[in-house]
Parts: sequence; structure tokens; C-alpha cells
Amino acid sequence: MAETENLPEEVLAKRLVLPVKMDPVSLVGTKLRLVPLDVARDAAALFAVSNGSAISMDGVEIAAYDPETVVWQYMNSSPYKNLDAFKGYLAPLAHSENGLAMCVFDEKSQTQVGVATFMNNHPEHLKIELGNIWYSPVVQRRGFNPEATYLMLKHAFELGYRRVEWKCNALNLRSRNAALRMGFIFEGIQESHFIVKDKNRDTAWFRMLDHEWPCQKTLLEKIIA
Repeated sequence: MAETENLPEEVLAKRLVLPVKMDPVSLVGTKLRLVPLDVARDAAALFAVSNGSAISMDGVEIAAYDPETVVWQYMNSSPYKNLDAFKGYLAPLAHSENGLAMCVFDEKSQTQVGVATFMNNHPEHLKIELGNIWYSPVVQRRGFNPEATYLMLKHAFELGYRRVEWKCNALNLRSRNAALRMGFIFEGIQESHFIVKDKNRDTAWFRMLDHEWPCQKTLLEKIIA
């Protein structure tokens, strides 16, 4: 749309009703359920499946692993040595003024297995980002990320957002490939975007727009079927 064209009144009106702190919501899929993160309820279970200890769940056995490599390598945080430190990481996510952190539950076991966040919410521009996403190795490569992303995209576009962003470390080829596979459009690399863990981070930017969603919705529904 050209910059000189006024947006429809019904689109502009949505800016007045969408809160900066997204309203709590539960999103239910086939494999998983997304509910607002509750540190008191979720911290111990999430720590247990992300700290490198062996995991047994739903017949899946994960031997002890390196959490930095498997979970935290491209996150802004490093593995946490104890539960109190982990709670200190979760609390700002749960209480963000312009984000809504969601705890990912495995529907079969009813166990917490990851986090995915609506973040950098700008209702005045009808845009929001999906980020701070990680999953325990017990559910990695089992279709959890596409289904969670589908549920979050569907919710955002149904609320009236025009743009949903996905950003990741430019070195994180797994995240970049996942974004493309799920229908996000690559927009470029922002160089020297952050200093993370004392290292330079270039950031790869992806986005999906509201008029692209119907087609990508169909694509995602085929992926998660």
C-alpha cells in the first residue's frame, strides 16, 4: 500500500482497542496448549526440562545433554545453574509491559515443555513480534514449533494486527529455516544489532502481513496436520 493512501477507518480504529499488554488468552492445539506464563506454577517444571538433566516423557527418553548447545545457544540468556536463577529469567517475561509470555504445555502429558512470547507489541502500528521462543529437547523436532506459531499467528491476525515479526540471530540457521518454512518473508540482516553474551549479534528479520495470512494459514495447517 502506498504511503499516501489512508488506511480504512475500521483498520485504524483497531489501534484504539488493542492494549499494549496483550490480554491473557489460552490457545489450544492438537499437540500443545499455550497459556500465560505463571512463574509460580511453571518455573520448576520448565527448569527440569531445560537444564541438561535426563528427561523421560511420553515414552521419549532424552539422555543428559549440554543445555547451552541444545536450548540456549542463540537465546539472550545462558543456562541457569539453579531454580532461583531460572525464576529470575522468567519473571521479567511474565511481567513485561508490552508482551505476553506463553508457557507451552504438552497436551498428552500436561507438562510444561517450553516458552513462546508475544513481544514488542505496538498496537499503535498494529504490529507485534513472536520471540523468546525455546523448547525442551523432549519435544524438539516433533511439530511443536509450527503448531504454536500457527496458534499465535491466528490469534494476532484475528485481533487485527497487520504485521507479525520474527527475528533471530543471523547465525541461527534452524530458526531462519523454520521461519521460511512457516511462511514468513525474509527482510534482511540488521548488522551489529546487539551484544549478546559478550559477542556481536547480527539479526535476521522476517515478517508476515495480514493479507498474506490466509495463504500462509493454509500452508501451516498442512504442516501441522
